[in-house]
Amino acid sequence: MVTILEERFGKNMQRHAGLAWEAVRARLDESKLKVLAEMERTGGEPDVVGVDPSTGEVVFCDCSPESPAGRRSLCFDRAALDGRKENKPSGSVLEMAKAMGVALLTEAEYRHLQTLGEFDRKTSSWVQTPADIRKQGGALFCDRRYGHVFLYHNGAESYYAARGFRGILRV
Repeated sequence: MVTILEERFGKNMQRHAGLAWEAVRARLDESKLKVLAEMERTGGEPDVVGVDPSTGEVVFCDCSPESPAGRRSLCFDRAALDGRKENKPSGSVLEMAKAMGVALLTEAEYRHLQTLGEFDRKTSSWVQTPADIRKQGGALFCDRRYGHVFLYHNGAESYYAARGFRGILRV
């Protein structure tokens, strides 16, 4: 896993200008490598997208061109999954993210990712949803179309073959 991460890091320096691989590698322990391996296994292509200025943590994010293929066709959360009467998907985004050990991107994190490249030009990705929107049955997702990043809403119980989620991990 370390070799894959190092190669990706070197090929995409525009995502983490001024950061040396040795500094990143020094922060990776077995538990973080396990999470990154799961991000990779599900199609995320994790890479460093910056350093949190308030904590100094290195931030990894799924940088696959499209929403990770192994994390699609999921409704938003357990309540949405339980609320479906028929044609239930295999699971929910929030449960899968928790099991993987990643957080769902916020809208701001998603928009930052889009400054580092063009992602989700054919797919979309669920993002963190404010409690008041979720309480009313909705959930948020983003994508990139027509050269712009869009934020949308949908029923939390919906799921689509072209909608997944991107994870973020701080190390």
